Amino acid sequence: MTALDRRDDVSREDAAAPGQVRRWRAFSLLAVAYFMTVVDLTITNVALPTMGRKLHFPQSDLQWVVTAYALTFGGFLLLGRRRLFMAGLAVFTAASLACALATSDTFLIIMRGIQGLGAAVLVPAALSIVMNMFSEGAERNKALGAWGAIGATGATIGLLAGGTLTRYAGWQYIFYLNVPIGAAVLLLARLVVPESRLAGARRRYDPLGAITVTGALVLLVYAISQAPTVGWTAIRTLALLAAAAALLAGFLVIETRAEAPLLPLRLFRLKTLAGSNAVGFLLGASFFSFFFTGTLYMQQVLGYSALKTGIAWLATSVTFLALAGPAQMLVTRASAKLVMAAGMIFVGSGILWATQVPVHGHYWANLAGPLFLAGGTAFAFIPVTIGALAGVTDRDAGTASGLLNTSQQIGGAIGVAVASTIAATHTRVLLGEGHAAAAALTGGFQWAFWVTGLTGLAAVPVTFLLIRRTEIATAVATARQQKPPVPAPAD
Repeated sequence: MTALDRRDDVSREDAAAPGQVRRWRAFSLLAVAYFMTVVDLTITNVALPTMGRKLHFPQSDLQWVVTAYALTFGGFLLLGRRRLFMAGLAVFTAASLACALATSDTFLIIMRGIQGLGAAVLVPAALSIVMNMFSEGAERNKALGAWGAIGATGATIGLLAGGTLTRYAGWQYIFYLNVPIGAAVLLLARLVVPESRLAGARRRYDPLGAITVTGALVLLVYAISQAPTVGWTAIRTLALLAAAAALLAGFLVIETRAEAPLLPLRLFRLKTLAGSNAVGFLLGASFFSFFFTGTLYMQQVLGYSALKTGIAWLATSVTFLALAGPAQMLVTRASAKLVMAAGMIFVGSGILWATQVPVHGHYWANLAGPLFLAGGTAFAFIPVTIGALAGVTDRDAGTASGLLNTSQQIGGAIGVAVASTIAATHTRVLLGEGHAAAAALTGGFQWAFWVTGLTGLAAVPVTFLLIRRTEIATAVATARQQKPPVPAPAD
């Protein structure tokens, strides 16, 4: 190499450096917004029993604080780039303030649904921008690995903040926390985050598709949650299930005919994308349900405070943080399929271990092992994210990232509804047989853990059947030969 060649290489590196700095600066701001939504998930779960007592929630309705958020998050797949990111952030922040001011269970559930709508816009838009800022391959995998680690950190802080704020300030402050963070990110977004619309592209939406799929999911979850009370064969239950099926069928018909479908069915021709979303659904159904049911067990059976519950769940977050880096490295250098399968084995096995929790359980003897093992979700979340976006064009990046969020959130909503229904049904049976309240609750939670753990393990054969290692490897190899995309200047 001549001196002139070396000078040219240095000049190219110097020219690229500012663009790289801008990309990571924008990534940091997007990550703060994502961090806030993850904190909101765990911070709310820890405070659920306290909110239930203060607002006089019926036990059967407590799950709706979680599922109302997850259903609107998963159903309204309003995807786009910077403008939608800012709109979603504004809605999420305003709804957080409204949640903090809630004085009734109904109002809180409605505001949680609006929060979920804001997150449905915010998170996929943020991930879509990240997808377009970093080229597919090692650079994007590094960004997505950091994204996953940020999620784990947010979950950890949410656990601690939820317990601390609930105990010393009041449950309302778990929502007040979002307001200054959201306002600050809104002020900085236009200056830092690039507008990444495709040149000449006009964004169209599919509101009818969003309404029908969300309506179908709400009816399905409501039917499942109410069935133990009114009966599985009752006319009301059967009518709700039939209506949910009809709306879901209508959604599929709309998607085949819409000019700009909410969910382009052609994406499922990518086997790895389809498989990653199937695994993402089962991951959400198992892990989110475990978190919901485990929190209730700790507080309702063991008598843990919100703060002690948050500290207990740190075992899972610590494991996730420790494994996030190795997971990203293994996906890039080895096999996403094997890493994903290992992650789901960790999740399912940890939850099944929790089926042995007793009425008078002790943390180190009965809970620490399952919680540490379930932290192996890092081996699932990161490759699922990478696999769901491998081989996707820039034009479909927003849709693919939103689809993954939808799969996980809808899986979580349905999983929580099923786990809650199973636990409540079996608890009611045991109470009828004369068991003490603590023993009946424990028996119900154990049954829920069995179903939840088996759901997680069901993702392992799905991984081996649908995930194509060649699709990810080809996409990574192709991307390594391309230059990183340069973000468009902010408008």
